[in-house]
Amino acid sequence: MGTEEEKFLLLACEEAEKGVQSAVGHNEVLKTNDPTAHAEVTVIRRAAAKLGTWQLSDCILYSSCKPCPMCFGAALWSRVEKVYYCLEDCDAAEEGFDDSEFYDIITGRKKKEQFLCSVPLERAKLAMKMWRQKPDKSPY
Repeated sequence: MGTEEEKFLLLACEEAEKGVQSAVGHNEVLKTNDPTAHAEVTVIRRAAAKLGTWQLSDCILYSSCKPCPMCFGAALWSRVEKVYYCLEDCDAAEEGFDDSEFYDIITGRKKKEQFLCSVPLERAKLAMKMWRQKPDKSPY
């Protein structure tokens, strides 16, 4: 890994240590009572607002820890070019941030009964059809 990646990863670590709100972003779950306000999601939101676009394909995400499944999904949806991180998920688990069950559910190694419940409705198909026919839609 080059020195530029190390520089930004060190910055991510410093921000985590300071715990101050900045354009860089850090975990704000407890501060905001928003369970989605993980550091990666927070910084993606700020970057999108600052750049005026949801598509962050020219951006690289630097994180002190491996993104959880939600943050991984946010990074994919925002189209960031790459994600660099320092600590593994097992390191986070030691501090009480254990998302291994989420990975197990996503990969099918574990079932969470009655969590995702499909209720097929024709009206939902109509909404999708209307979206498909919309002339000014912006798919993402």
